[in-house]
Amino acid sequence: MATKERVYSEAEIAEKLAELPGWFLQDGWLRRHFRTDGWHTTLMLVNTVGYLAEAAYHHPDLSVTWGKITVKLQTHSAGGITDKDFALARKIEDVVLWRPAEGDALTGTPNKWVRSGDPR
Repeated sequence: MATKERVYSEAEIAEKLAELPGWFLQDGWLRRHFRTDGWHTTLMLVNTVGYLAEAAYHHPDLSVTWGKITVKLQTHSAGGITDKDFALARKIEDVVLWRPAEGDALTGTPNKWVRSGDPR
């Protein structure tokens, strides 16, 4: 028999969110806004989040507009926020905001690209 995943309390979530700047708890969901430089980048961002979520077999809710995407995470089967949500949030954060290091062989895009959005 499978065991139910541990659901974090609001106080525990607040503590763990200190490690994920830009992510916040609202209405029982971990949320994060990202801004982009336009529709083409927004679509690439949606596909990236979708790819990571599918690989993790954990699926966020997404709200998508021209230059913005909002990611919402919650483990439906557990009825709250679990380790799965924090792990996927960390992976999304690491991948979509990644930029080459100064002096790296990769120079990085000169465009505004994907950036942190207003957390609320």
